[in-house]
Amino acid sequence: MPDSDGLLSMKAKRILSGMQPSGKLHLGNYFGALKNWVSLQDEFECYYFIADWHALSSLYEDPRRIKEYSFELAVDWLSAGLDPEKSTMFIQSEIPEHAELHLILSMMVPVPWLERNPTYKEKQDEIKNVDMNSYGFLGYPVLQTADIVLYRADYVPVGIDQAPHLELSREIVRRFHKLYKKKVFKEPGAKISDIPKLNGLDGRKMSKTYNNAIFLSDSEKDIGKKVQSMLTDPARARRDDPGDPDVCNLYPFHKIYSPQAMKDEIASDCRTAKIGCGDCKKMLTQTMLEGMRPMMAKREEILTRPDDVKEILREGTLKAHAVAKSTLEQAKQVMKLI
Repeated sequence: MPDSDGLLSMKAKRILSGMQPSGKLHLGNYFGALKNWVSLQDEFECYYFIADWHALSSLYEDPRRIKEYSFELAVDWLSAGLDPEKSTMFIQSEIPEHAELHLILSMMVPVPWLERNPTYKEKQDEIKNVDMNSYGFLGYPVLQTADIVLYRADYVPVGIDQAPHLELSREIVRRFHKLYKKKVFKEPGAKISDIPKLNGLDGRKMSKTYNNAIFLSDSEKDIGKKVQSMLTDPARARRDDPGDPDVCNLYPFHKIYSPQAMKDEIASDCRTAKIGCGDCKKMLTQTMLEGMRPMMAKREEILTRPDDVKEILREGTLKAHAVAKSTLEQAKQVMKLI
């Protein structure tokens, strides 16, 4: 917890999480992870990394985009409120210990452990434009484990449905300790957060792959157009048909962006057909833009200082590298490799 001077205690627990630079960040990414990251940095020692090696699992055919996406990702993080004075932000591929520990752990992880990973099947079903049947993608959880344990993270922030994914990392840690008779790594715990369910414009999961996302970098004009195109209650075929906000794709966004009185009024007027879907979309556009404008303005300001963004990542990477190097040395010592 912060002390009276606003500084973190030396005993603060450590958080570790990362994002792939596989494209623009959208509202699902923000409310699903980034907003929580911002709040965690006031209570924990936070390490957040740009997972550019992980991005190769889907961008291996054209990896040139990863560098551009990495910079854009850092801009979005800073725009959303990540503070380099409170959080260490770094680039995964610039710390070779990630790759080395991944290689070491991969030698001792049974293949069936990886094949039963639920994310393996989920991503294969979601991403259809890239062949995901690769060794690298199958071994994704091993690299993920290396990412976490290198920094002796106490917790990884996840939603309740993602918590089981961490169990594989804990199994790998336990296997390492059993083989070499000494504890080097921490078993990461899940820092559960309440993640609002936000679908995309068409009612499916919001995703770059589905081309149904509202991006943090969208202009006001683009956001207005996207809100107007959003799927609503399919039962409202006509303006005077009563609707159900609980099945409407707009209402979860109203829950986030609109004041309580407006939410209550919209829910009531929708059920009695007092307002139409077009009216609802106009109100959502207004409140969504009001909520997004501070972040949009900060983003524009940060983009005028690209060298500052690069320096933040450079300094964060140097700090993170020192931690990763120390952890890997300890692991290799207990293995009698050095």
